[in-house]
Amino acid sequence: MTTALPHRLERTVIIHAAPEVVFRFFTDTARWAAWWGAGSTIDSRPGGALHIRYPEGTIAEGEVLEVHPPDRIVFTYGYASGQPIAAGASRITIRLEGNTSGTRLHLLHELADADVRDQHVQGWRYQLSVFANVVADEVNAGAAALVDAWFEAWRDADADRRERTLARIASSDIRFRDRFSNVAGLSDLVPHIGAYQRFMPEMRIERSGDVHHCQGTLLVDWHAHGADGQPRAHGTNVFALGTDGRIQSVTGFMTIPGR
Repeated sequence: MTTALPHRLERTVIIHAAPEVVFRFFTDTARWAAWWGAGSTIDSRPGGALHIRYPEGTIAEGEVLEVHPPDRIVFTYGYASGQPIAAGASRITIRLEGNTSGTRLHLLHELADADVRDQHVQGWRYQLSVFANVVADEVNAGAAALVDAWFEAWRDADADRRERTLARIASSDIRFRDRFSNVAGLSDLVPHIGAYQRFMPEMRIERSGDVHHCQGTLLVDWHAHGADGQPRAHGTNVFALGTDGRIQSVTGFMTIPGR
């Protein structure tokens, strides 16, 4: 690349996954296509070709310049049509840094023309949002099973088994809050559930409908019924997941008919 690239477009986003997981989406063609569009490919080695087929049909192409897993990848970028960037006529550097929320992704897109740079600001805002969701969707593909195990623990009268279930699906410092709860840590949560079972033995909580997931946050509707099958309560829980896919916190919103 001999053309000067004096104009810079920079963007930083947080991805809800570890850097090693995030980097796979720059080196594996199926994952690359998952956030660019079907038919996109990448040969993730210096000198390897990359091909992007956007959902509406636009084609972009480039060449991989550097690959340093799991921290950095550099590649050229342009359009097969030659407009507004000739194929290979701009350079993109992506750096990944681990943090407590997962991965901080830094994007640097270097271009020859300021107007063309400005045309790509919203494009990258959108594309990295898609990327964040695609990565988190893979990390949390088992979210529904995780939620069902959570509600099963609330029905399990065996304290030891309940603790094993929760230790498998939740962090040791999990927080749970609802109108009757403000507990922190598994050591507090396990007996709290036991008390719930003693004082409301007829209640059985189950998930209602699909789990809604966005970048590590789950929105889950639930209902509770008694031994007679009659409804006792319903509500919605908000689950926050860690980068390891385990539950970090649950906030519950409950409606009890007549109260």
